Amino acid sequence: MSEPIRDLTGRTFFVTGANTGIGVVTATALAGRGGKVFLACRSAEKTRPVVEALRAAGGDAEFLTLDLANLASVRRCAADFLARGEPLHVLLNNAGLAGTRGLTKDGFELAFGTNHLGPFLLTTLLLPLLRASAPARIVNVSSKAHYNAKGIDFEVLRRSTASVTGVPEYEVSKLCNVLFAKELARGRAGEGVRSYALHPGVIASDVWRRVPWPFRSVMKMFMISTEEGARTSLYCATSPEVADHDGRYYDTSNEKAPNPLSDDAALARLLWEKSEAFVQGNDSGVS
Repeated sequence: MSEPIRDLTGRTFFVTGANTGIGVVTATALAGRGGKVFLACRSAEKTRPVVEALRAAGGDAEFLTLDLANLASVRRCAADFLARGEPLHVLLNNAGLAGTRGLTKDGFELAFGTNHLGPFLLTTLLLPLLRASAPARIVNVSSKAHYNAKGIDFEVLRRSTASVTGVPEYEVSKLCNVLFAKELARGRAGEGVRSYALHPGVIASDVWRRVPWPFRSVMKMFMISTEEGARTSLYCATSPEVADHDGRYYDTSNEKAPNPLSDDAALARLLWEKSEAFVQGNDSGVS
């Protein structure tokens, strides 16, 4: 049994995709224990009622506009947050999508761009603040779907989703989440900043919103609740039990061995280098 969340007074949390699914459950739990929570989401209309509810319950919560599929939006969001002069103790990269097809605004495969590249840019922009606020944590919500990924074809990341379901691309994006956490732990994050990746469970949430309804309705019969799904995120974000862990992968609040590809340091380094070039706009091909 994992430790319950301790008092979080004086701790600041940045949670992406916090207006629905496990994101809103996570934000509610953090605010309910005294944490200051920034809810970074695309829709002000959908997020402001959540912020108002948290404040009405005595929580400290604020809204930030963030579209992870738009790198300019990611930069604006990071700049907005940094301008506030707040510390940052936990960055929770929770937002994501599945079963989607297309391209991001910047021309990247949709799942890769939204689930990895946007969070990569956000994290790297906020890293100096995380270091200054240490001890700090970066929590990447991945998926057990990452076990199905066979590698990363960097050439196809600049093309629209090739598969009919979008699932293979989703699996690759979730592998990227784990590789990112592990590469951060190899010294990229800096002194006092720990990184984590996790599988929250197969959850009946809006992450599956674009899967056609007949398939989605059947899928949700085998899914867990958002409350159950948020437990591992909260564990990685707050538990003293994992305060000294770094670059590890968790499932149901327990450390698990990830896809062996996750331990490929060369692949993780290449992903970092390619992602860095992608967000800087100076990579037009594949090395």
